[in-house]
Amino acid sequence: MTALMIQGTGSNVGKSLLVAGLCRAARRRGLSVAPFKPQNMSNNAAVTEDGGEIGRAQALQARAAGLMPVTDMNPVLLKPESETGAQVIVQGRRLTTTRAADYATLKPRLMGAVLDSFTRLAARHDLVIVEGAGSPAEVNLRTGDIANMGFARAAHVPVILAGDIDRGGVIAQMIGTQAVLAPEDAATVAGFLINKFRGDPQLFDDGYSFIQARTGWRGFGVLPWFAQAHLLPAEDALDLASGPRTGGVKIAVPMLSRIANFDDLDPLRAEPGVELVMVPPGHALPGDARLVILPGTKSTRGDLAFLRAQGWDIDILAHHRRGGRVLGICGGYQMLGRTIADPEGIEGPPGESPGLGLLDVTTVMTPDKRLTRTRATHAATGEPVEGYEIHIGRSEGPDRARPFAHVGTLPEGARSPDGRVEGSYLHGLFTADTFRSAYLADFGVPVSGLAHAALVEDTLDALADHLEAHLDVSAILGCAR
Repeated sequence: MTALMIQGTGSNVGKSLLVAGLCRAARRRGLSVAPFKPQNMSNNAAVTEDGGEIGRAQALQARAAGLMPVTDMNPVLLKPESETGAQVIVQGRRLTTTRAADYATLKPRLMGAVLDSFTRLAARHDLVIVEGAGSPAEVNLRTGDIANMGFARAAHVPVILAGDIDRGGVIAQMIGTQAVLAPEDAATVAGFLINKFRGDPQLFDDGYSFIQARTGWRGFGVLPWFAQAHLLPAEDALDLASGPRTGGVKIAVPMLSRIANFDDLDPLRAEPGVELVMVPPGHALPGDARLVILPGTKSTRGDLAFLRAQGWDIDILAHHRRGGRVLGICGGYQMLGRTIADPEGIEGPPGESPGLGLLDVTTVMTPDKRLTRTRATHAATGEPVEGYEIHIGRSEGPDRARPFAHVGTLPEGARSPDGRVEGSYLHGLFTADTFRSAYLADFGVPVSGLAHAALVEDTLDALADHLEAHLDVSAILGCAR
């Protein structure tokens, strides 16, 4: 098997995009390449070809590699449900929910699944490009590690360390990481690269040479800031931002504390006639929004309480009274109903919460998670929609008689009698260009002709070009073994 691993000096240094760009570059060299991340922590998940779920970043990397996503690309996915606990997904399926303090005792049991997935993936491809998680400098987490050096050494995969110069202190990031690593771990590092440089890279020549001299590691280049990164799905909710323009039809989205599958919003953000406003905690929803979207969440009742704590429930009801429209997706759909019951305590403490009452449906959480790719027809426009479902809970009630869409002959979602409040379990619905255009036309947004899938493909090509122009990509790929 041939593989290499990108680790980072910290979280959010750009590992996910680096792996995506390297996958596209390797593919353009004629290699069969696949992405792999042993352990990911994200509520932004994708449904795979084999009926499981993985991190959305690995789905994007698979696309860069020209592959459909499969569960082996991300064998362990942690989906935070609270400040101290997370759902543990192993090879696409829920294993358990555990507290952060107890996860360390679980990790040794997961290495076997990680190595099994990696071995299967490596057997099918010329090259596997692995993404680490967080940083190997977190040596307090080294015992039982499956995400960084623990995996690299178990699978005999060389490591390239990426540093983020944009946040400052990149020299200390690199040298400090080497200083705290055990000698055996440091020996797996084949070299380093510097990411997210703004300005003239030559200004860092002395710093770059200093890192090489102090660490003895080979440098593979300094990568300038990739300005088109916002056109690709974000890995972390911390990367969410409002749209790049003002003056279009305003769509407001409250940033829930456990917001999930937020790349649902990417096609709207790219539309030239839309101003997408991501509303952070502590801020009111804008009164001039035409549409409020309640996004998905990993903890529906928990985030409903969070929404009320921000006063957003009052804002949404006032928006509705003014004639505004509301769309709930997945957990947001559940919030719009009359009640949400979780009798078995699947997402948190057992109990029942009153919803916003804008849709006449009730939701009951059940242990079975629905994971499926779905093709549907939007009821109001007749346009085709292709998305995916990834949720627990079933919603029923009179407003289901007016579905948001039809899956074959079956109803999907719900609409209020006046049509101004809608809910759907379909993630990714706005990636369908004709549906998105028809839906936005109802708000007076001109048809833009935006082809979202082509935009993502073009951006992945531009990312690979960016890496080729500034890094020694051939030497990076040549480190694989």
